[in-house]
Amino acid sequence: MAGITDRPFRDLVARFGAGLVVSEMVASQEMVQAKAAMRERAELGMNVENTAVQIAGREAHWMAEAARWLEGSGAVMIDINMGCPAKRVTNGYSGSALLKTPDHALRLIEAVVEAVAVPVTLKTRLGWDDDLRNAPQLAARAEAAGVKMVTIHGRTRCQFYKGRADWAAIAEVVEAVSVPVIANGDITGSDTARQALTASGAAGVMIGRGAQGQPWLLAQIAHNLFGALAPDIPEGSRLLDMVSEHYEAMLDFYGPELGVRVARKHLGWYMDHAGTADAAARRAVLTAKDPAEVLRLLGRALTPEDQVAA
Repeated sequence: MAGITDRPFRDLVARFGAGLVVSEMVASQEMVQAKAAMRERAELGMNVENTAVQIAGREAHWMAEAARWLEGSGAVMIDINMGCPAKRVTNGYSGSALLKTPDHALRLIEAVVEAVAVPVTLKTRLGWDDDLRNAPQLAARAEAAGVKMVTIHGRTRCQFYKGRADWAAIAEVVEAVSVPVIANGDITGSDTARQALTASGAAGVMIGRGAQGQPWLLAQIAHNLFGALAPDIPEGSRLLDMVSEHYEAMLDFYGPELGVRVARKHLGWYMDHAGTADAAARRAVLTAKDPAEVLRLLGRALTPEDQVAA
């Protein structure tokens, strides 16, 4: 999730106990050519256990070079994105557009696997559209090329995020390969995670949009479904402390001017989770430009009304 799963957010999610976190998708050629913004997106992937750096591209040379550079910088896992549906990506023949050219997609996969010694994984969708649902075939060829895990979003590219994810269709991919398959799409809590696993037969689930505003969700699902250590979910003043810490981490990472703007979407999701009903307080948090003022306003926005009245 470009612009969302940046280093500060991934740090926070990992701290709660997620089994795996994945960087924002980074363009392979820009990564190699040392564009700072691209490398910042992948920064958490360096020398951090249970972290994958996700790359995208359409040329085998640049995909391989990016993978080599990342491995040399300490990345412990490389994830290939062939699932992004955004037009700015697919118009460049990257992301889920590669589902239309599986032979070319395989050449990219082979180039990355051959370039590095660390595990390589693949994330894609069911297919391009309902007439081209070729994820099982692509997954099988990817496994033969050396891919160690496949994540499938239960929609085609042409569905974008409309309708419901078809978890049952992921079962065809599970049957086609022997490596772990991870189900993705519309998983927002333990109940939907359990339903996705039952319908797909997948080995695990990947959470995207569901974690917005609740970075502990991955660890909470792992606890409820697999018996992992329960996360300490913050409430009340502890939630305010966590959000404030995340806000300050974003300011440090992006710099104050950009950080204030980038943080607003996260603050909005935190207020959604907290049930902030005061529209004026919400608007004030999301429009204030001074970081100290934002932190002051958050105290009221994230505090239940009965506590404010008291």
